[in-house]
Amino acid sequence: MYEVFEELLKKYNITAYKVAKDTGISYSTFSDWKAGRSTPKQDKLKKIADYFCVSLEYLITGKDDIPAPSSELTRKDERDIAKDLNRIMEKLNSGDDGPVNFNGIEMSDETKALFRDELELMLRRLKLINKKQYNPNKNKSR
Repeated sequence: MYEVFEELLKKYNITAYKVAKDTGISYSTFSDWKAGRSTPKQDKLKKIADYFCVSLEYLITGKDDIPAPSSELTRKDERDIAKDLNRIMEKLNSGDDGPVNFNGIEMSDETKALFRDELELMLRRLKLINKKQYNPNKNKSR
């Protein structure tokens, strides 16, 4: 299982520390899994699978295609994401409210590009979560 987790970390260019922080799973838990000192519980596996938008089966066995982040997004969704991303980045780059700083140092162009990539990933995940949560047809019987 941990090999699949590491593959997902590489694919999305995310650290285990960030996943730990975002999911509430302690970083030491990941270390224990990697070293074989403990095995993952179902609830934690579910959090990780949801975080990466993959099935539990894929996370456990590695036998499933890793879905592209936009696999369930429509053209309209893609346009909305691009529009929001551009609007946010224009505000960031224009410096209307002052320059963007980190510890008093202005963000470099490389840092801004990394920020843009992370922001796009977040907007895609948020769009998918909202589509599942607020789908008006999800509770209809078939």
